[in-house]
Amino acid sequence: MGRLLAIVVLSLAMSCALAAPPGFVAADVPAARLAGEGDYTWFGMRIYQAQLWVGPFGYQGAASATAPFVLELRYARALDGRKIAEASYEQMRKIGAGTQAQRLAWLDAMRRIFPDVKEGQRIAGAYRAGAAPGVRFYLDGQVLADVPDGDFARAFFAIWLSPESTAPKLRSALLQNAAPLP
Repeated sequence: MGRLLAIVVLSLAMSCALAAPPGFVAADVPAARLAGEGDYTWFGMRIYQAQLWVGPFGYQGAASATAPFVLELRYARALDGRKIAEASYEQMRKIGAGTQAQRLAWLDAMRRIFPDVKEGQRIAGAYRAGAAPGVRFYLDGQVLADVPDGDFARAFFAIWLSPESTAPKLRSALLQNAAPLP
């Protein structure tokens, strides 16, 4: 009986590790795989679950010309879109991303882009690698907006993926299996 249970648990773990990416992720990141996931909490309240999807080149930073990735947040509670934008702005400020003028412009853009979310809804950002980097935002797999600004893309994803992130445990969980494939 114990052996059967171990096989079932191992099978479930392997199927989770090999989970197919959502369609919009596969469209932005060829051969996407789940690099890591974790929860963001605030004073013990779960705010969202984050997942990082990478391709064969893994995560090489938000300045990579060849390694696109998608960061998806599944919200555990309803939140106002303006609050999401303001929290993102505040995190960019804390990690020192951009100039004050850039951050204010980015705040205006995020206020226009981020909708109010309900529990279970997902906002994702796809890092568009290449000569003209930027971000494509999705709500529940549907395109919200494109922001063709490499500085904004780097600052936005640095909130979670920079060594200066204010959520180091979440950063570690997201980057757990983000190395390039051999």
